[in-house]
Amino acid sequence: MSRTFKHFLLAAGMLAMGASAAGAATLDDVKARSALNCGVSQGLPGFSNPDDKGNWAGLDVDFCRAIAAAIFNDPTKVKFSPLSAKDRFTALQSGAIDVLSRNTTWTMSRDTTLGFNFAGVMYYDGQGFMVRKSLNLKSVSDLNGASICVQTGTTNELNVGDYFRTNNLKYELIAFATIDETIKAYDSGRCDAFTADQSQLYAVRLKLTNAADHVVLQQVISKEPLGPLVRQGDDQWFDLVKWTYFAMLDAEELGVNSKNVDQMGSTANPEIKRLLGTDGKFGEAIGISNDWVARIVKHVGNYGEVFDRNLGPATPLAINRGQNNLWNNGGLQYGMPVR
Repeated sequence: MSRTFKHFLLAAGMLAMGASAAGAATLDDVKARSALNCGVSQGLPGFSNPDDKGNWAGLDVDFCRAIAAAIFNDPTKVKFSPLSAKDRFTALQSGAIDVLSRNTTWTMSRDTTLGFNFAGVMYYDGQGFMVRKSLNLKSVSDLNGASICVQTGTTNELNVGDYFRTNNLKYELIAFATIDETIKAYDSGRCDAFTADQSQLYAVRLKLTNAADHVVLQQVISKEPLGPLVRQGDDQWFDLVKWTYFAMLDAEELGVNSKNVDQMGSTANPEIKRLLGTDGKFGEAIGISNDWVARIVKHVGNYGEVFDRNLGPATPLAINRGQNNLWNNGGLQYGMPVR
């Protein structure tokens, strides 16, 4: 072996060690402070919403609890930071939060120009419109000439302009900085319609003075894949967050839930053994315990349990899973294999 080649191998090894050390920075910080800093919405029922005692609940909240469970075996080791649509990206870029889990649409510009990586699609959605039943509107085309309330700093604001101009429809867009301001304006009659992701519209309707007087139009005008995101440049942390999402889907697909996870640990099924850490060292590969998935499912549940608890038929939102069913049940949700 030549001296030059030896120097090449040594340099490559040093670079790899440096990359590994840099890649572990976020996880090390989280472990050192014994808490995950999670950015969420300022209050969106079903996704991230505090009660009158400050206890947070929702699909996005439970995802952060799943990450904490994977790392600490304790889903309570999370600090939730409520963020407006305008401030959410700055908080992640600055390091004030470790992960943004806040009904955020995955777009190319956000993925490539802001320094972020999306870890998956927690909820497949589409932008819609809510109107008063008394207007007797049936489709978006009926909104020609309407005034529309929207929260600024969102893809919803841009989508309205694209759709209405493309379809030669007139409109007046009235934008507000926060979701509460937007709701108040619509509820007071300042706008004819309220536009947001359909899931958000169902949540917003619960906050109106007379929810039964309003209807969400069935038509959608966009694709809104909502998911958690992290800063670029930390592959280990990106992998941990991404595989937490996949693990919750894989657990549901394999029939592993919070009630049977302890019994499933003794199964002969090789897929379940790998998932629950009784075979292989998949947790070590991302810097945590090999029973990381068992921790997630035991403390938080699989994806289906989390969906049903926060959004499903037994909740005030009563949202049908639809596209958010597993791939083998007519939906789009698909967890990568642990192997």
